[in-house]
Amino acid sequence: MAYSDHLRDAKELNVRCAIVTLSDTRTPETDKSGQRIRQLLESANHIVAKYQLIPDDPEQLRKLLSELVASSDIDAVITNGGTGISRRDTTIEVVESLLTQTLPGFGELFRMLSYQEIGSGALLSRAVGGVAGGKLVFALPGSTGAVELAMTKLILPELKHLVHELRK
Repeated sequence: MAYSDHLRDAKELNVRCAIVTLSDTRTPETDKSGQRIRQLLESANHIVAKYQLIPDDPEQLRKLLSELVASSDIDAVITNGGTGISRRDTTIEVVESLLTQTLPGFGELFRMLSYQEIGSGALLSRAVGGVAGGKLVFALPGSTGAVELAMTKLILPELKHLVHELRK
């Protein structure tokens, strides 16, 4: 089947998403990146079924992600924050421990596109995507610019197609 046929078959999907922001300092009111993910998903006619802001705590994230990927009400989980290299940045380790399939192209393309925008600072990003419990999981940096880039250039153009493939 041609790529265009896959996209056509997935065209009518409305993906049910969960947004998880990891931050020790943000509140729901100051979470610009989480708010931007919501705006972009909703403007593409997807459903934000859950939004949660939690501290950069690996055990809390592992528990929440496990619940989300086990939920029949969720097709995809998008996290933001905790993807850098500071001592508190453990999102990637937690997400990768839950993935049964990886999408290496997501991180590779994200860093390539990021390099075009910010230069060598892109190497600090450990953004990752894959499948856990039959659900898509994307871990994005916490910056609003990075969220905008990942969502508009990579996730939204393929979200319906990816979910369609997982539902087969």
